[in-house]
Amino acid sequence: MKRINAILGFILICTGTVFAQHPLLQSGPMLGYSEMREVLIWVQTKQPAMVYVEYLPNDGTVPVRRTNYVFTTKEKAFTAKMIADSVVDGTRYTYRLVINNEIASLPYQTEFQTQKIWKWRGDPPEFTFTAGSGAYINETEFDRPGMPYGGEYQIYSAIHQHNPDFMIWLGDNIYLREADWNSMTGILGRYTHTRSTPEMQPLLANTHHYAVWDDHDYGPNDSDKGFWNKANTLKAFDYFWGNPSVGVHDIEGAISSFQWADIDFFMLDNRWYRDPNNSKMPHKTQLGEQQLQWLFDNLTSSLASFKVVVLGGQFLSTAGLFETYTSNGFAEERQRIIDYIYKQNIRNVVFLTGDVHFTELSVLRSDGKPTIWDMTFSPFNSGANFRGESWNNTLRVPGTVVGDRNFGKVRFFGTIKERKMEISSYDSNNNLKWTKVVEQE
Repeated sequence: MKRINAILGFILICTGTVFAQHPLLQSGPMLGYSEMREVLIWVQTKQPAMVYVEYLPNDGTVPVRRTNYVFTTKEKAFTAKMIADSVVDGTRYTYRLVINNEIASLPYQTEFQTQKIWKWRGDPPEFTFTAGSGAYINETEFDRPGMPYGGEYQIYSAIHQHNPDFMIWLGDNIYLREADWNSMTGILGRYTHTRSTPEMQPLLANTHHYAVWDDHDYGPNDSDKGFWNKANTLKAFDYFWGNPSVGVHDIEGAISSFQWADIDFFMLDNRWYRDPNNSKMPHKTQLGEQQLQWLFDNLTSSLASFKVVVLGGQFLSTAGLFETYTSNGFAEERQRIIDYIYKQNIRNVVFLTGDVHFTELSVLRSDGKPTIWDMTFSPFNSGANFRGESWNNTLRVPGTVVGDRNFGKVRFFGTIKERKMEISSYDSNNNLKWTKVVEQE
């Protein structure tokens, strides 16, 4: 009975029924990557502080554990990454944040999970993730005059209601303004302002988060490899996200990879190596040769039921507008990727993209060759593109354009030999817009 009471007391404190919220808490906690033997938890304080997390499995089978202690500093915008490494696979944990040895109580429950060991033991677990791009949080002092570009912040509450296992942010996760991108003060200030949005906090605290970036996280609009301050925007990206890595091997940029159950995710950077849109040179690239070869190698060796390639901008669309892959001279690289998938007969490749401020599903089918999909979800709460329906994308799946603010939800289910992917779009008020099911080839 004493142990049960202790567990209940731990949970009550975690749900904010005992203490007021800690005055030094700026934003978070946020869950980063989840593996079978460790989980990353992120937080931001308002000034230098010592932080750590206590956690307990929901069934109370082991005593309370602690992460490492981290001292937050101004240099890193008072952010901290803590690792829960006394965990077992396939388990949900309740956790609480401690700042300067005081519990930071929150008005909602906080839980994380570890991934399940399933291979050689049975079929992969069913799981869901949500995705989207374009998070614009208004700040009048730095915004353009006139109608606010951001709105409908309730979309983050709507996403949280789905209780996804994880979420993928597809770029334009913040919108650097003119006052921001040329200084570290501005960059970190923009991240802090966006990450502190009240409607985001329960979602951040209970869903694992992964991210790529696009131009508005990287620098000015449509920016490319020449942006002079990209080293600082990459540092900020690393400070504020909990990806497994920022860069792989000797390849720089916001590049990473992770697995969830039987699905591989390849997180690409379409800015760091990108040739200028206005350049007239031949053989233009968005990804750079090293990153492209890394993608090819991983697609070839992957044994995943589906291979999900995460990219800031649209891949398949034939519209040729703005920064789709068929515009600005990048169509040759797009075709090179398609040809590689065809030549190697790599099946079940799915691109997951954002950027264009509307949602659509595209598919490339060719007799005797693997089918390639592109799921575009945009925007969360930045300005919506109501003209997306008029874009001449010949590969669009009819009925999948959404011109309102929205998010995507993807569910993987079924046996290892008959895996299925259910794709859905929901608007900011959680109304279902469409659903499609894709079967494993």
